[in-house]
Amino acid sequence: MGGGEFSFHYRPEAGEPTTPLFVNGEVRDTLPVSDRGLAYGDGLFETISVRGGEPEFWGRHMARLREGCARLRLGEPNLGELNRETELLINDQCTTQDVDQGIVKIIITRGSGGRGYRAPQEPTPTRITAFHLWPEIPDSHALEGVKARRCDLRLGQQPALAGIKHLNRLENVLARAEWEDPDIAEGILCDQDGNVIEGTMSNLFVECKGTLLTPDLSRCGVAGVIRAVVMEEAHSQGIALEKINICYEDVTTADALFLTNSVIGIWPIRELDGKEFTISPTTRTLMDRLETRRRGERSP
Repeated sequence: MGGGEFSFHYRPEAGEPTTPLFVNGEVRDTLPVSDRGLAYGDGLFETISVRGGEPEFWGRHMARLREGCARLRLGEPNLGELNRETELLINDQCTTQDVDQGIVKIIITRGSGGRGYRAPQEPTPTRITAFHLWPEIPDSHALEGVKARRCDLRLGQQPALAGIKHLNRLENVLARAEWEDPDIAEGILCDQDGNVIEGTMSNLFVECKGTLLTPDLSRCGVAGVIRAVVMEEAHSQGIALEKINICYEDVTTADALFLTNSVIGIWPIRELDGKEFTISPTTRTLMDRLETRRRGERSP
């Protein structure tokens, strides 16, 4: 990631956070109760996969963070400090935990200030950078596919927030609470008009008669980094691709389905609400292409 002049060795003492993180450049895990991220979900976050000791698609995540900050009028994020803190956390944790992969989570809030919902004219954002160990994910999820279900909850439509990864995630929390079956890996969300939008933690692709479809996210949903990479790879491989409104019935009659996000990469769906699907050659091709891109874009 560049740099190299800084050193950081995290050894938590009594009362210090056990998960290494920075809050505005300091090692701590407390925020003032007046922080607008806590009070209103007034902010953004990024979840960045670390593999081979390097963050994947760093530039893309920072570009999305900058876009989100601009749309929410949070000011320009301090990319230099985010780069430095991320490098320190990765180097420390990969050494002390003897690992070469993990997850970096970055949160930017508007900070404190303002009266009620009225935001301060010149906010002082809060910057949080944290490192988490890689979750236990069965290899079978990628090799054999996953089971999914349609959620009852419907997403609200708000074009002003569509696409960005803002902190207001109550819809996702409530949707994920709809099932406890450990065999179901993901839930599919529709909007108020019945259009399929995304998974609770992922984006969705639908293969139908040789064309790859992905939902239009102009009114709601998160435009994932891996979604964008997969679309690029589809174009490079000559795979027809459309971003359109997709009804649930079209999903259930599709030839193949798969999910994407920055941690899982691509998960094929092998079963959705009892309907079985196969893993198509197109899905396999895109999985291979994505893996190549993940290895090739691991630094700013």
